[in-house]
Amino acid sequence: MFTYSTRTRTVLTFHRFRRKGWALFAALGREVRIGVLTAGTLISATPRLQAASAHLFTTTDDDAPVLTDTVPLSEALVSGTRVPLAAQQAARQVTTLTRDDIAAAGVTVVSDVFKLVAPIDVRQRGAFGIQQDISIDGGTFDQTALLINGISYLNAQTGHNVAQFPFTLDDIERIEVLDGAASRLFGSGAFSGAINIITRSHDNGGQASVQAGSYGTVMAQARHAQTFGSHWHSSLSAAVRRSDGVVRNGDFKGGNVFWQGNYEDAALRVQAQAGHVADDFGANTFYSPANNQQWEATRRTLVTLSAQTKGRVTLAPSFAWTRSTDHYQWIRGTHTAENFNCTDVYTLGLNGFGSWSLGRTALGVEMRSENLLSGNLGNPMPETQWVRIPGQDGIYYTKSAQRTNLDIYAEHNILLSHVTLSLGLLAERNSALDHRFRLFPGIDASWHPTQRWTIFASWNQSLRLPSFTELWYRSPTQEGNVGLRPERNTQWRIGANWAGDGITLSAKAHYSRGRDMIDWVMYSPDDVYHAAAYKLRAMGFAVSGEADLRRLIGPSSPLLRLTATYAWLNQQRKDDADVFRSNYTMNYLRHKLVVTLAHALPFGIEAHWTMRLNNRAGNYLVYDGTIPTDRLKKYGTYVLLDAKLQRAIGRVSLTATLENITARRYVDVAGVPQPGCLVLFGAAVRW
Repeated sequence: MFTYSTRTRTVLTFHRFRRKGWALFAALGREVRIGVLTAGTLISATPRLQAASAHLFTTTDDDAPVLTDTVPLSEALVSGTRVPLAAQQAARQVTTLTRDDIAAAGVTVVSDVFKLVAPIDVRQRGAFGIQQDISIDGGTFDQTALLINGISYLNAQTGHNVAQFPFTLDDIERIEVLDGAASRLFGSGAFSGAINIITRSHDNGGQASVQAGSYGTVMAQARHAQTFGSHWHSSLSAAVRRSDGVVRNGDFKGGNVFWQGNYEDAALRVQAQAGHVADDFGANTFYSPANNQQWEATRRTLVTLSAQTKGRVTLAPSFAWTRSTDHYQWIRGTHTAENFNCTDVYTLGLNGFGSWSLGRTALGVEMRSENLLSGNLGNPMPETQWVRIPGQDGIYYTKSAQRTNLDIYAEHNILLSHVTLSLGLLAERNSALDHRFRLFPGIDASWHPTQRWTIFASWNQSLRLPSFTELWYRSPTQEGNVGLRPERNTQWRIGANWAGDGITLSAKAHYSRGRDMIDWVMYSPDDVYHAAAYKLRAMGFAVSGEADLRRLIGPSSPLLRLTATYAWLNQQRKDDADVFRSNYTMNYLRHKLVVTLAHALPFGIEAHWTMRLNNRAGNYLVYDGTIPTDRLKKYGTYVLLDAKLQRAIGRVSLTATLENITARRYVDVAGVPQPGCLVLFGAAVRW
């Protein structure tokens, strides 16, 4: 029940937050009115944040919020978007995974974190994050935008290699997942959703850790961060990893390094980041069950620079360069069906926003240049223009492709006492198509009838340009299609969040109509895969809940936290021709259930359990050894149970991670069997 009070309070208004532990200490026991935050929060209001605000306020007789004396204050989380709004005014639902969520999950690599979010499908080929495809709401891996601190981490060649991150788990502050069409916010890459990974930028000290276990797996990482004076902050991290692999020709080795620098004063904030990641791995049957001797090496480099002024009118320029290279061999150690690719993506953007009498408005422009050199993809180059491949003797890039994308954004937000209405428009032109702008509008709305309830509704259109692989790839088993047009989608969404005392609940549903959608399909059992377009109808819903058990039961309870999330999806494709098999679109997760439980054990040990149930629609082609048959087998249902035990002793933490405890055998991708039980023991020290 609500607590009512007739006491009057002195109002303290915050116009700017500082990232200090004592920033809100002086507000204890006083009413707080939050002004404009220093960065946008249009899409970052989450059930977790709403729960905090619900605990923070009671209600007076005149319906004015009053700060209670029983809940400790913490700083509001913010995320870069096009218009700065207070978190309670957000117009979109976003799932947020905090540092605590990630630490408790028992995951060993960044991409495994996404398995905890019900609308996200992680199709795993190799263990420990080697070649994983990440998609949202039944979309494909090419339809999800991955961002690092709000800056796109795009791979125009193929989405297969996007989930190759240059930072470590220790670098992450939080992860925000926006499911649903979001092109008007993040451009054409955000066709079915966006994942924004925010790294830590104001901490001091560091941590080093090592893990070792099954199949000769060893992973080590270290990070150190330092604040200099009151304006400068820098961090540097590095990691190495290797394994014998869980199957024959499944070994891997690799590493990454990531640097971040920040400057902030009363008028300006500047952020720079640079990272590099390299992985070499036996690809077993990753791309075709017809051969288990495949091999691949991938490299990604990221350099970005962004700034944001502070004031009534804010300007936020940004620059990013991403280079992605890969070297593929059909038969490891030979030149048989060998491919080399190098893709450079340059992005230059300028976003501006400000407040006026009719609301808050943002305008932005982004130009992206995508440049490909390849031995397999693109248009043939004259021999005089061939480019020698570094480190290779007498091997050249003989083909190339280039396209320039121009995005213009406009957004206006109408803010009423209990309602937020956000209207936006993306105008996009791509040099590979024509010189005509295509328009993609969207409307998001939220209604806050009480402090505990928020109701959401939205309508958005999105687009995606075909990848270079979809346009040009040729192999004995695959055939690209240069005639593919951009994918288009129209989506409707509704949802609600409820935040109670120790409990948060969320529900959402969506319906979408797509056209010119792209998939790789076979029209007969003895056919190759063709990149083809089709129409798609999709509908689904997701529900989730979280309970702070110690808050509900009492501080002495051994039970700490319980979460549950479930998503259901149904997709129907409309083809002009009968399809024997879909390689991606129709192999979506129809049901996904994730339940986590954290509890205390004797001797200061904490246990974190994760149960995942996946039911995948679709089927895959059965092989007799390396020979394809004409039989199809359903993916079906499997349940996985993971656990993490940890014990802190001063600055040292000891962990034991167990994945797939029941050794359940399953398949996420055709012809790629997944490992049984994996065990890793680890130790970490912080300073």
